Formats: sequence, structure tokens, C-alpha cells
Amino acid sequence: GVELDKTASICPLCNTPVIDPRQSVDLKSAPPFSQKKGQVERVKHSDLAILLSVVLASTAAACALLNFFIFKQSFWSFYPIGACLLIWVFFVPVTIYTKLPVYFSILFDGAAIALYLLTIAYQYSGYYCYIRLALPITALSTALVLLFVFLLRHFETSILSTAIYVFAEIAVFCVCLDLLLHNYFEAALYITWSSVVLVSCVIIICALVTIITRSRLREAVRKRMHM
Repeated sequence: GVELDKTASICPLCNTPVIDPRQSVDLKSAPPFSQKKGQVERVKHSDLAILLSVVLASTAAACALLNFFIFKQSFWSFYPIGACLLIWVFFVPVTIYTKLPVYFSILFDGAAIALYLLTIAYQYSGYYCYIRLALPITALSTALVLLFVFLLRHFETSILSTAIYVFAEIAVFCVCLDLLLHNYFEAALYITWSSVVLVSCVIIICALVTIITRSRLREAVRKRMHM
């Protein structure tokens, strides 16, 4: 239902070839649109980093001033200031230093989360909870992310092998979290709910390993899941 120009050989909307036996395509007249392909100039990474830094710094400064002059009941500005710092560490170094090794970037992110949790611990005087629970969980999460990236970079991966890594790390994280929680609340090391997650992940991993090692099963799964 779209009326095309007489010089059009294909529809510009859906790329369907024009086939009209009553009128051939006019190849002599100039087309109504320019044939040159333009490209919008890309924004530099440094400009994006400056913009994000200014926005986050302005937000942090505004919260600090409001806390200091108007809302003086508590040091609530630590939370938005820490969140701004966290966002800055997550995005700005990666935006500017695109060649920064991913391992260092992950370590910086983990350190930023630990620092933000330390700010919360300072606000509520919860250093014991921070040292015994928050810091180990942050360190564990960072280590698992580092391991996951290492496996993806140094071993041949597919969707199935990546799923094995994911379920294995879920099992390890849940078991370690269960141990940390029991050690924090009861000063004892044993697992309860994480055993269900562990068994479920082991079953899934065994099934995935079987599929990977059996070529016919692997090809059948790939065809049925369009992988």
C-alpha cells in the first residue's frame, strides 16, 4: 500500500524488490533521496566520562550540603554519596580506559562495593557484621566473578559449558553463604538449605556434561534449541 518513486527498484521500508509488469523501473531519472550513507559522529569516551563524573559529583555535593545545612538529624548523605562513588567506579574507569584488563576492573568494582558497605557499617556501628559477613560475601562474589571470566577467556566455551560454569558457581556461592550465615549467628559451620541447591546444581551439571560428551545428544539439543 506504499506508493514508491518510479526510480525505486526496492521498497525502502522492507527491501522487497519492485516487480510491476505495467511499469519498469526508471533508471535514468535521479532518485529523490541521496544515495550517500551518512554516519553520526561517535561521542568520545572521555566526554561521556566527564559528563557522568559531573552529574555524580553534583549529586554527591548537593546531598552533602543538604545534610550539613538543612537535614541534620543523621549522616544520611553517606548513602547517596557512596552510591555515586560506586557508580563512578563501575562505569568511568571502564569508559576511559577501554584497554584496562577486565580482572582489574572486577577487583575495583569489588573494592568499591566493600567500601560502600563499610560506609553503611560506620553509620550503624556494625563493624562486626561487616567483618564477619558483608566483607566475606563481597570477597566471595568478586572471586567467583573473576573465576567465571577466567574460564570464559581461557577455555573453549559454548552455551552448554557456560551453563555448567554458572550452575557450579551458584552451588559454591550458596554453600559458602550458608556456612557464613551459620558461623555468624551460631558460631558453627554446617549447611542446611544450601544442600538442596547443591544437589540440584550437581544433577543439572551431570546432565549438561552428559549432553556435551555425547555428540548425538549435543547435536539434538543444538538443533532443538537453535544454538
